[in-house]
Amino acid sequence: MHGAVSDKSDTKTESSAVPGDSSDTTRYDFMVVSNRLPVDRCAPGEPGDDGSGWRRSPGGLVTALAPMMTRTDGAWVGWHGAADETVEPFSHGGMDLVPVQLSSDDVELYYEGFSNATLWPLYHDVIAPPEFHRTWWDAYRTVNRRFADAVVRTADEGATVWVQDYQLQLVPRMLRQARPDLKIGFFNHIPFPPPEIFAQLPWRQAIIDGLLGADLVGFQRSSDAGNFMRSARRFLGASVKQQQVHVKDTEGDLTHIARAQAFPISIDVQHITELARKPEIIERARQIRQDLGNPKTILLGVDRLDYTKGIGHRLKAYEELLNEGHLKVGDATLIQVASPSRERVEQYRLLREEVEGTVGHINGTYDTIENTAVRYLHHSYPVEEMVALYLAADVMLVTALRDGMNLVAKEYVTARTNNDGALVLSEFAGAADQLKQALLMNPHDIDGLKDAVMRAVKMSPKESARRMRAMRKQILDHDVDHWSADFLNALNEKVIRDDS
Repeated sequence: MHGAVSDKSDTKTESSAVPGDSSDTTRYDFMVVSNRLPVDRCAPGEPGDDGSGWRRSPGGLVTALAPMMTRTDGAWVGWHGAADETVEPFSHGGMDLVPVQLSSDDVELYYEGFSNATLWPLYHDVIAPPEFHRTWWDAYRTVNRRFADAVVRTADEGATVWVQDYQLQLVPRMLRQARPDLKIGFFNHIPFPPPEIFAQLPWRQAIIDGLLGADLVGFQRSSDAGNFMRSARRFLGASVKQQQVHVKDTEGDLTHIARAQAFPISIDVQHITELARKPEIIERARQIRQDLGNPKTILLGVDRLDYTKGIGHRLKAYEELLNEGHLKVGDATLIQVASPSRERVEQYRLLREEVEGTVGHINGTYDTIENTAVRYLHHSYPVEEMVALYLAADVMLVTALRDGMNLVAKEYVTARTNNDGALVLSEFAGAADQLKQALLMNPHDIDGLKDAVMRAVKMSPKESARRMRAMRKQILDHDVDHWSADFLNALNEKVIRDDS
């Protein structure tokens, strides 16, 4: 990891060196903190079962951090996924895991409420209206304190702590107050809104103050870091110079310098590449095409079922292309994978009904006896099946209305080891900053989206190879190891105070 963290033998100790604590609990000098632990419960015999009752979770954050955690032998703090249940610390897949307990009320108020019905829509440009409830905010503060306390108990003297994502924005300040010896990093995996939108949040000052407890606050895009620094200046009156925020105590004395920078997250390139070259996965991709009637063009969308992903815009554009005769069922098929998401939140229930209604309408209108217009799959799939789908698809559609990064776009490009295929990518996804050779478009512009889809369908092999080769090089040079090393090296840099 390029010297970003110490070797395995040094990262955990049986120690009582923690300030104010004399217990012999295992201490770690590198810790990751996120809402969820990187494991899910599984029944015996289920895919991924290793006999422990747990399997590694899918998803971008786990993909990004698990390889690093197994190398460093650090600890991961998070909720284990079941409400009203106490689980003791345990190890899985080379990682020590420190569970945080959540009650049913915590899940409803802190997670489904404040995190996903207040912050998520607010941070995604209020595509859906955020709700502001004081009881949700109270629960958010309480649960953030619980996560911070778990770190305080188990972090060694001078430990590095890397807090992840919007559910835990108060944790950095809580850690700094309790343990000023810690080196604290925070990474926000979703967008950070401009001050004009962030201004709506009644607790905007507390959130900014919470984040400024970190030594380094990371974002997906430079524009997100800029939005954060503008909010720090506007709502806290913070002194912001270049990428540095001078954080002061109530007496006006400088306590530390918090930096805000962009660190675009990436994927485990080696793993995706190895899967894409496996004969059985290549054969599975061939079978997928055959099962669909071997159409000339397979278009693919892979998303969580979320209103930020632009699934409705994608379906509208596709239906219009069918109606206008630019695409024809039999020649073209759209596979839409929509993995279940936050199904107890009302906005998500309504979205599922809307998407399934639209798919039913398109198929009812355009299906033939032999062929279907949209193959809609409301499931989650293992990575092996996803790579087979990437190989089967001629065109990948990423039409997010707002997305921190979108790792699916990077996975698709990485899987195309023959440098074929085409990526249609929303300019509102963070990946657009790196994958400039994709067919970039504004998903709100349905005509523009249709034009991009048809350009992808008709793209010559020579142009496809040129674009894909450039995108693959970018991702291969900036994989997940590069992301984590960049962040941790920056966190451990000596800060030069800029008083100019």
